[in-house]
Amino acid sequence: MTRKIHLALHPYGVGGPGQHGLWKDPRVAKNASIDINYYIRLAQAAEHALFDALFIVDSQFINHTYPAHYLNRLEPLTLLSAVATHTTHIGLVGTASSTYNSPFNLARRLASLDHISGGRAGWNVVTSFDTGTSKNFGLDEHLDYTTRYGRALEFVEVARGLWDSYEDDAFPADVEHNRFLDPGKLHELNHTGEHFKVAGPLNISRSPQGQPVIFQAGVSEEGRDLAARVAEGVYAPGGPLEQAQAYYSDLKKRTAAHGRDPDHIKIFIHGSPVVAATDEDARRREREIFEEDDDFDRNLALLGRSFGAYDFSVHDLDAPFPDVAHLAEKGGRTGAGRIVERAREENLTLRQVADSVNQFRRSPFVGAPETVADTIERWFNAGTFDGINLAFRTDDDISLFVEGVVPVLQKRGLFRTAYEAETLRGNLGLPVPANRHAPESRTAG
Repeated sequence: MTRKIHLALHPYGVGGPGQHGLWKDPRVAKNASIDINYYIRLAQAAEHALFDALFIVDSQFINHTYPAHYLNRLEPLTLLSAVATHTTHIGLVGTASSTYNSPFNLARRLASLDHISGGRAGWNVVTSFDTGTSKNFGLDEHLDYTTRYGRALEFVEVARGLWDSYEDDAFPADVEHNRFLDPGKLHELNHTGEHFKVAGPLNISRSPQGQPVIFQAGVSEEGRDLAARVAEGVYAPGGPLEQAQAYYSDLKKRTAAHGRDPDHIKIFIHGSPVVAATDEDARRREREIFEEDDDFDRNLALLGRSFGAYDFSVHDLDAPFPDVAHLAEKGGRTGAGRIVERAREENLTLRQVADSVNQFRRSPFVGAPETVADTIERWFNAGTFDGINLAFRTDDDISLFVEGVVPVLQKRGLFRTAYEAETLRGNLGLPVPANRHAPESRTAG
């Protein structure tokens, strides 16, 4: 089968990081981030365009400096359960923390979404780098990197064990013999590990796709290793083509080293296409978007998120970048570490570092429809991604991509012309996990 591109949609709502001015756009409803009809409309548009998935991000800590979308938004699994009843094919991927959840409860919620959607659920596993989250869950301090990633690995293993509580044919529902359940096909987990002790079984059966699809965003060494061990979909950092190639190659090799088929991990890069009638119009609009969203105070606050929501406004903006390296260990260590290193090497002031957070960087996916399709094809063939996680500012921007770029990709045989299956696994080309208690395999549908 010819390898094809996978596409996912990542809604911005009223504006996330780097989209600080989006809520001011008259085409964007001021309550978009809490309006379920907004998400349903986007999901249906993406499904009409044959996208693989709708992807919902999340965090469990805010302060007043956070982006507009973060300040007031719906909980992902609740949101996606509502969207599931208005869609039939598109996958539904929600973000949920392995640091601030319990395996039994989250496994049950995800399994419920998987049933509600007919086998279209996915879980984006995060370890929560917002250090303030700890205080919302009874902890004075955020867990360190090693603990968070060790907990994440065990959490996924426990969730998968719970999802195998019932074998596929555990419910004969035989009225004649008064036998609803075959008790021999119900299995306790009885897990005791470093971080969790969970007896099970889970009180919900496996879905048509067996288990929800596991996604993860691995950048650090620990993150990449976790992705290579358990992820079936990965949200990659992107960046220049050569950087994206290196990440793609590294993660596929790590996956193989863990005894897994590299084709069974789909790597998605982030993309914010700007499509217009001509390349010149698109580049002009790209610059306008940057200028609309460039807000120094918001950039300074965004910088603080990588250091545990640290308030950099207490420092002299024109003094050397402050010594905050120790704050990165429990925050976004990889990104924060790079910021500290660059500030030291180039002797940058705090103002210069904050300005660089939202520096204008030309996107590769900008231009007329043919131009954008050409770039997507070149990057795809260069081994940088299996899919793109697309973010659009408005409905108009989605339409320009769907009506202009998607048909070109289809004509070139790079994107589907119909859904291949009814489940997220089936459309991603992933196998149904064998139930550990009944290891016969079945094909994703």
